[in-house]
Amino acid sequence: MTLTLTDTVGWAATVVFVVSYFFRQPAALRAAQLLGAALWLLFGLMIASVPVIVCNALIVAAAAWTLVRGWRDVPKDARPVTPREPG
Repeated sequence: MTLTLTDTVGWAATVVFVVSYFFRQPAALRAAQLLGAALWLLFGLMIASVPVIVCNALIVAAAAWTLVRGWRDVPKDARPVTPREPG
């Protein structure tokens, strides 16, 4: 069995979607949903399926919005510290 690029994207989207059910942290869940929907969106574009494209474009937008909203609701002193480059 030879997988096409389209098949590979579809299977990757499936794996991300299924794995997202095992996340416990809301931010990790939203990030996985965002990635999965982005892969399904790409898959929809590859097979030229308007319902798949529209559905997953809406999910990408909703997941991105809730991810950003959730990040903004975290107090600044509770956010992870990112090291900065010197200079």
